Amino acid sequence: VAWTFETLKTKGHPSYAIQMRDIVKAEAIDRATVRFTFQGDQIRDLPLIAASLNVLPKALFADRNFEDTTLVPFVGSGPYAIEDHKQGTFVLYKRRVDYWAKDLAVNRGRYNFDELRFESFRDRNSEIEALKSGVMDFREEFTAKDWVTAYEIPAVKDGRMQRLTLPDDRPSGTQGFFINTRREKFADPRVRRALDLAFDYEWTNKNLFYDLYTRTESYFENSDMKAKGKPDAAELALLEPHRAKLPPAVFADVYLPPKTDGSGNDRRTLREAQKLLHEAGWKLDPAAKTGTVVKNDKGQTLDVELLINSPTFERILGPYVRQMQAIGIKASIRIVDSAQYERRVKVYDYDVIVSRFAMSLTPGNELRTYFSSESAASEGSRNLAGVKDPVVDALVETVIAAKSRAEVLTATRALDRVLRANHYWVPHWYKGSHHLAYWNKYDRPPVKAKYGLGVIDTWWYDPAKAATVRAN
Repeated sequence: VAWTFETLKTKGHPSYAIQMRDIVKAEAIDRATVRFTFQGDQIRDLPLIAASLNVLPKALFADRNFEDTTLVPFVGSGPYAIEDHKQGTFVLYKRRVDYWAKDLAVNRGRYNFDELRFESFRDRNSEIEALKSGVMDFREEFTAKDWVTAYEIPAVKDGRMQRLTLPDDRPSGTQGFFINTRREKFADPRVRRALDLAFDYEWTNKNLFYDLYTRTESYFENSDMKAKGKPDAAELALLEPHRAKLPPAVFADVYLPPKTDGSGNDRRTLREAQKLLHEAGWKLDPAAKTGTVVKNDKGQTLDVELLINSPTFERILGPYVRQMQAIGIKASIRIVDSAQYERRVKVYDYDVIVSRFAMSLTPGNELRTYFSSESAASEGSRNLAGVKDPVVDALVETVIAAKSRAEVLTATRALDRVLRANHYWVPHWYKGSHHLAYWNKYDRPPVKAKYGLGVIDTWWYDPAKAATVRAN
């Protein structure tokens, strides 16, 4: 345990070092006791972080470099062990008969499957076809168009395959177009807001998503941590000391993304976006030979490359690119393979990327990896937009130090206001539910856990249902 802590903090992903910076050391007192030492005043979450570390097998790395990649399965202590795998194809887990916690009351009725096989596919269409043909049993659908159109098959109509929608009461996450403010061309918030104005969500939801989604407005969407209206007295107490460093909008009604007329060419929002670009120094070039082009006083064009690693998003990005081009931005889409994408994201080699991360119900130290100045300069962090703001740093530390639910709500709402007012992203959408498609050979508890999907945890195989599916 002590070795795992020291190794992850010094050689692991940078997010470990950021989250565990105030855990000073781990000492093995005896074979059954480890003492962790903390520093500072904001240690509320540190015991849980230390206690929830995945313990790694020290002996496995006795003759190898920890930082080298490997396909050798690690020894673990969970209910399943890796039985077989093929890189980029599948991983097969088998339930352990010697699982140490299988008889604990907390695990009664859980982990009911003897085997779990996860299949990998290069694209979603192949994945759907594998489900339809019976190669796979279960799939969670994340694409609105496919949920509406791809399952119109006899097996669904006669009940052999089920389509199930379950509520998702967790914070819905922060999916959006993250704008890399490490690049000088995005340093001005007016440029970033112009990118927000250029995205026609209403048209996108109606024409591409079958009106299945709701617009994301907050970094803490679908939760009580979301800022609304004007700041209350408690929020103002946190924000007032920083007033000189904050945009005036922080103290007004919280920023909401624009609403268009849904036409796909709302001239009002596009004119507003172009005006913001002009104010930020990006002016229309009257000598442009083709289309609308903006340039700065150095004669540079405003180039915006949207980096993705899957063609799935092209149909969404295409209209967005055309809207940006309409206001003079030289926008383009770049598709790269997964390995190149990971490398570029790790070193922040992009203009704009699509990403999502979900907030916990009680945010803590992980906020440093998303928004702190420290993480903005650390390779591989989740600070995708490069947020580097002393006010944000202070508010993040206030969230981490909160000692009651009321203090958490006040601090997260204040943080939400500041982030939204600075336009670090173009927010996407959410639906607050899970869309599941599966062959009708399973059963599940009548009550779903409020904050979990529970499929692997609590569902079970029903031989009678499976026999009916096979017979038909």
